[in-house]
Amino acid sequence: MGRYHIRVATGAWLYSGSRNRVRLWLVGARGEAELEPQLRLARGEEEFDLEVPEDLGPLQFVKLCKQHSLVDDAWFCDHITVQGPGACAEATFPCYRWVQGKGVLSLPEGTARLAGDNTSDVFQKHREKELKERQQIYRWATWKEGLPLTIAADCKDDLPPNMRFHEEKRLDFECTLKARVVEMVLKRVYTLLSQWNRLEDFDQIFWGQKSALAEKVHQCWQDDELFGYQFLNGANPMLLRRTTSLPARLALPSGTEELQAQLEKELQNGSLFEADFILLDGIPANVIRGEKQYLAAPLVMLKMEPNGKLLPMVIQIQPPNSSSPTPTLFLPSDPPLAWLLAKSWVRNADFQLHQLQYHLLNTHLVAEVIAVATMRCLPGLHPIYKLLVPHIRYTMEINTRARTQLISERGIFDQAVNTGGGGHMQLLRQAVAQLTYCSLCPPDDLAERGLLGIPGALYAHDALQLWKIIARYVEGIVYLFYQRDDVVRGDPELQAWCREITEVGLCQAQDRGFPISFQSRDEVCHFLTMCIFTCTAQHGAINQGQLDWYAWVPNAPCTMRMPPPTTKEDVTMATVMGSLPDVQQSCLQMTITWHLGRRQPDMVPLGHHKENYFSGPKAKAVLRQFQTDLKNLENEITARNKQLDLPYEYLKPSHIENSVTI
Repeated sequence: MGRYHIRVATGAWLYSGSRNRVRLWLVGARGEAELEPQLRLARGEEEFDLEVPEDLGPLQFVKLCKQHSLVDDAWFCDHITVQGPGACAEATFPCYRWVQGKGVLSLPEGTARLAGDNTSDVFQKHREKELKERQQIYRWATWKEGLPLTIAADCKDDLPPNMRFHEEKRLDFECTLKARVVEMVLKRVYTLLSQWNRLEDFDQIFWGQKSALAEKVHQCWQDDELFGYQFLNGANPMLLRRTTSLPARLALPSGTEELQAQLEKELQNGSLFEADFILLDGIPANVIRGEKQYLAAPLVMLKMEPNGKLLPMVIQIQPPNSSSPTPTLFLPSDPPLAWLLAKSWVRNADFQLHQLQYHLLNTHLVAEVIAVATMRCLPGLHPIYKLLVPHIRYTMEINTRARTQLISERGIFDQAVNTGGGGHMQLLRQAVAQLTYCSLCPPDDLAERGLLGIPGALYAHDALQLWKIIARYVEGIVYLFYQRDDVVRGDPELQAWCREITEVGLCQAQDRGFPISFQSRDEVCHFLTMCIFTCTAQHGAINQGQLDWYAWVPNAPCTMRMPPPTTKEDVTMATVMGSLPDVQQSCLQMTITWHLGRRQPDMVPLGHHKENYFSGPKAKAVLRQFQTDLKNLENEITARNKQLDLPYEYLKPSHIENSVTI
């Protein structure tokens, strides 16, 4: 006879416990035993003892079955630990999911195992059954032709329960949005009887929740230095590149010889940079409340001063067109309002590419592909599943909400953004061609854009440091379970996961450099580093800046309401105000960017998830080292930022969410 001490941990959030009874069995290699009496489990942890007349042998599973008569009251089980008789080691059975219905849920002992590592075929049968069930639950869907596939869910209620927001997250998300909508209405009422014909009139709606950096932008947004800074360290640091030859689209007519000489000089010095928004060329503009909006595809050339400041030299608002005169070139020496309006067209174009290409496509949709493929191809016992699953929390629900509220028909983009009304979908399809494997890997992307080694490129510096730290973490886990390259090649679940991402989720992306198989441990490590970096650091860098850089609407207008200027002398304040978003559009921009850019109350910092998917001491040691490395980087960034007029905080590890949750 032996005594087993059992601890059952329930989730800590609202409604995690259950009023239903739960049956529990221990299953060992030599038998099984049921715990009596049946359990009613509340939030927190409960402990029980079970006397068993015979030796169960090494524990393999804990089985759970929730019973109900009228109401199925779901129970969220964190994990179960069992201390066997004598000197038996404590066994852990991770769960971290909802238990509902009347079926029996089998939780395997938590030691990570590859398919070929199973000491008993019971584990192989379990993982095959688990994947078969998951592939019925997690199904692919085509949201829009030409874009990555998504989870099959028309609305948030269609999602698998384990991918839904927990109750506190749901309440915060929905209640704060309602509060911001009320604030938006108040601002709109406040401005009804006010003038709206000067830039200062935007102050009438610039109240409520805002950051210190947003206030700095409010004060300095017209400065060329801040305009240039944003290409390096603003909300979208992904477009700038070092110029290797003058762009073919930059038409330099007679009379601009001095400008051409300056550009050539900077080019020879290696200090000439460009931001080309040609992807917007030909995208149809929105019509909002019957009023036509306008889009442009600007090119801006910038120079890096010896002191590290990045300053604009020339802006071409539209590319050359055979049916139109040579595009006007706007210069810092032009009349101030003409130069300001040219910069506003650049900032509007940057808003579009940031939100659609670099935010929605390159982080949210890629993260969702990773999440769905992981749930379909990797069983809970697989070490790569255990590595990745903390980084897919909430991703499916936030993306489903975006598809039904933000970028849906009559959604926020249609109501306020000049790429809405269908242009945003055309832009996304064109952006897919630029979604390469290398573009998601900072060492490759930054090298290709010529941004390595620039002292003032803070995003670039911090991204590379985080990439290295994540890569060490990934390598530590991978090398624990894959001792040789042939073990990688012989893992059918890992290879299926790779193909599922590249060929299915990303729609035959092998022609854009994504792998369809792994031949070595190094290839696995590189790909997994990309996955985790995209779901955490990259999304943090791209998402957090909205609150700072977009709250003051003239700095990043969501739409433009007049055609781009073709002359400089005719630009007046009426032209500028007539081009920038109106009151309603501006209020909506402020509301949404605050809601999406704010720090989440239940935010889990990178590497600090509470779930213990790995039960072995070596894997836990790798995670602890990861946390130590992140803390060291945090201290370095904090010390650096104290020396800066504009601290760069978006890639501070404590500011990076562990998954795409907003």
